[in-house]
Amino acid sequence: MRSIKDLKQEWKNLAPRWIKEVREGKNSVRNGFLDSVMLDACGNVEGLSILDCGCGEGRFCRMLVERGAKYVLGLDLCEPMIKAARELQSERDEYRVQDVQNLSSINDETFDLAVSYLNQCDIPDFEANNREVFRVLKKGGRFIIANLHPMRSATGKWCRNHNGEKLHAILDNYFDEGERHCEMLGVKFTNFHRSLSTYLNNFIKTGFVIKEIIEPTVSVDKLKEYPDLDDELRVPNFIVYVLEKP
Repeated sequence: MRSIKDLKQEWKNLAPRWIKEVREGKNSVRNGFLDSVMLDACGNVEGLSILDCGCGEGRFCRMLVERGAKYVLGLDLCEPMIKAARELQSERDEYRVQDVQNLSSINDETFDLAVSYLNQCDIPDFEANNREVFRVLKKGGRFIIANLHPMRSATGKWCRNHNGEKLHAILDNYFDEGERHCEMLGVKFTNFHRSLSTYLNNFIKTGFVIKEIIEPTVSVDKLKEYPDLDDELRVPNFIVYVLEKP
């Protein structure tokens, strides 16, 4: 398994391209449908204290602030991402270089809401993140997790015909959990595949109540704006878990 140091270096390599993509480009997956799904799952955030695990350059933190959050703390191990987030921060959002698998610097029952926006698939020990978030959430607090769908994180590949057209998604090596190596924006990086039961059983073991499971797809209107999202009508590439601390 790759070390935390290796994983950090991968994200340092990706950081300049990612920051440019989300600030200047047109990130289809997030702008086209996942942002709205996550915001709907978060609900009314006015006056809430919110923790963002794996905040990247802070875009979702800023969205939560714009919607009235009282305080948003964004954590990420990638220094260039945090540096970029601080460049745009307001009085109500704060950013720290920190491992979301260890939140020992945060007191128990501090936050009303926590989010993990495509972060648990990037960390080796998602169970530790669950335990720590459960601890720092207030009773009745919620944890909203957007993740790669286990059906797709297994291989993420398509079977194609001789013309290169996609025939169907490939589901293989599903029970072989662990590292997967891919490429994004021309940079090689590592994420982690786990089965659906592994995720759900750990949420339950940690003490969370599973309130909702969302398999988002794209609307017809958004597909006209982002035609490259046509895969989202065919397979569930992502999944969102809405959890609550009793």
